[in-house]
Amino acid sequence: MVIQVVSLFPTMLAPVITSSMLGRAQALAGVEIRLVGMRPFGIGRHHQADDYPFGGGPGMLLRADVVVPAVEWAMMHHREPATILWTSPQGRRLDQQYCQELAQKSHLIIVAGHYEGIDERAIDLLGGSEVSIGDYVLTGGELPALILVDAVVRLQPGVLGAEEGAANDSFSNRELLEGPQYTRPEHYRGQSVPPILLSGNHRAILEWKQQVALQRTQERRPDLLSDRIDDGN
Repeated sequence: MVIQVVSLFPTMLAPVITSSMLGRAQALAGVEIRLVGMRPFGIGRHHQADDYPFGGGPGMLLRADVVVPAVEWAMMHHREPATILWTSPQGRRLDQQYCQELAQKSHLIIVAGHYEGIDERAIDLLGGSEVSIGDYVLTGGELPALILVDAVVRLQPGVLGAEEGAANDSFSNRELLEGPQYTRPEHYRGQSVPPILLSGNHRAILEWKQQVALQRTQERRPDLLSDRIDDGN
């Protein structure tokens, strides 16, 4: 998989994509993450990338004649067709199902908006889908782009240490949150690991995990159970 992130501030992204799981994915799992800066495609001597919105309004917009050439450059530098994603609070809400869909793609281009957004003509010309990480507004799309990259890359084969890890995550089955987990030491500050987890009875442990997952979902996200009933399950 190749993921290209087009951003006005690629230096914000570089430390994260080379660290921890994302760095390991690129070294061992056949994932390539590229950063494409918009500034070299800027206008004039100062490489201007933004301007005031027509019709008035606060803030600045990224110019279509800067964004489009930057994305087209990214498209030309990989032979496979790209799925283009635009970070935007107006887009489709990112959830685990959508991450799983995107993880099947071989080439993603994620465009990180900034300031008040992007000239709509860039999106109209290039197509693709707008993606939101939630109903709130950030100063730029770089953090949402990183969240999107992380959520998709971890689903690639060979990225996680335990292959079943991603399948057991909260939201992977779209029904239950993942229950509590424990590691050493067995006793810590008066708190002990539930004895069932030390029993060696794998069937009983599985039943316990399902029970506490259901309880946690009822307490924290009852809407997930409501969706399950509405779907007829």
